[in-house]
Amino acid sequence: MPQATFLNRHALYLRPDPARVIVRAFKPLTEPKDLRPNDKTRANHIVDRVMTLDEPAAAAQLADVLENFDGRHRNLLATFEARADEMEDAFAGHAPFSRTQRQLVGAYFLNEYSFEASALFNPSIVAHPDQSLAPDGGLRFIVSLRAVGEGHVSSLTFRAGAITRDGSIAIEPTTRLAATPRILSSVEWPGDGPTEVQFPAGSDISERVIFPITAAQSNGIEDARFVAFDDGGKRTFLATYTAYDGRAIRSELIETDDFLTFRMTPLRGSAARNKGMALFPRKIHGRFATIGRQDNENLYLIYSDDLHAWEGGQAILRPEFPWEFVQIGNCGSPIELDEGWLLFTHGVGPLRRYSIGAALLDKDDPTKVIARSHEPLVHPDPSQREGYVPNVVYTCGAIRHGERIILPYAVSDTFANFSTIEISALLDSLKPAGSA
Repeated sequence: MPQATFLNRHALYLRPDPARVIVRAFKPLTEPKDLRPNDKTRANHIVDRVMTLDEPAAAAQLADVLENFDGRHRNLLATFEARADEMEDAFAGHAPFSRTQRQLVGAYFLNEYSFEASALFNPSIVAHPDQSLAPDGGLRFIVSLRAVGEGHVSSLTFRAGAITRDGSIAIEPTTRLAATPRILSSVEWPGDGPTEVQFPAGSDISERVIFPITAAQSNGIEDARFVAFDDGGKRTFLATYTAYDGRAIRSELIETDDFLTFRMTPLRGSAARNKGMALFPRKIHGRFATIGRQDNENLYLIYSDDLHAWEGGQAILRPEFPWEFVQIGNCGSPIELDEGWLLFTHGVGPLRRYSIGAALLDKDDPTKVIARSHEPLVHPDPSQREGYVPNVVYTCGAIRHGERIILPYAVSDTFANFSTIEISALLDSLKPAGSA
């Protein structure tokens, strides 16, 4: 089966880099069931051992740590001190600590984590909030990506790039350093409220890594679908994503104005219990709208008056063609065209082969399907079908620039590729709904 002839694949790849690391809290805690009254935890024992070092020995050990790790992270001493501040229970019963001792203790309760060691995939894309560096006639953009490291833990990371007037795409250089944000506020228990985080204003977009924070996210922040949402002239970047704790999933929402401060909130309602929700870029008839899959097979249109609560929905797209007989899902937020809402979809076929297609929905009433792909637009290429999960192409969102669509997509859940599509040719390829 050939790829669509109007699909222009670019020789541009975003691949995982195991050299990019963040520091995470290391928690060597004794299980409570193993403790007797007045017993110390493993954390207490580690602090006890550090305290056997006199000041010169502690300073020498701290200097050795910095020599090994300082060039791999920003503000490492401040990070050690912040971790020590979280370890006050382990300090209880000890003599006062010197600053050097506190910093050294903080180092013992951290570890490096290669957040994209295994995969960098499932991209979505939005226009960059700062277009001052955009090429003449072009567009600057931000790509979000799902990064996977040790233990199959997923986090959210970013890249910046631009498309020129003639359709050439370039990605800005990636910094070697990476860091997690400062937590401004957080709620530990699922459903209790939002979590807000903030990156330094001077940090590069590629440095920013949103790593799981809450218990519901502990095993992953997966497949963010970003969209620039226009609410009466006010633009906010929104993304639905899947929070995974190792056993259960739930849908959550990210909100940001500048990609520096992010607010993450659990979504409520029966329609928010499955993966793959994607918001429309504006309200429809005064209501928020999203495309989601509630039954693991079909795509639904759901309306709500509350951005954080979703109930009900109407099935609008069902598997019809062999490449999607197992299930269909959305591939990001609908894109508004003069002709209607362009929705990229994924279909799952034999041997769990994931391909990308498209549908055109009525602009005034998106429950009406005007046309759709009978054959996939993108499917796993024989030369690019091997990877972490073979035979998969997948995207979490595309963007329009002029008369082109920029479609970033993942290959075999391992790396990301880019393509551009002429809108007119894409629409010509779609067949009227209900046609054979």
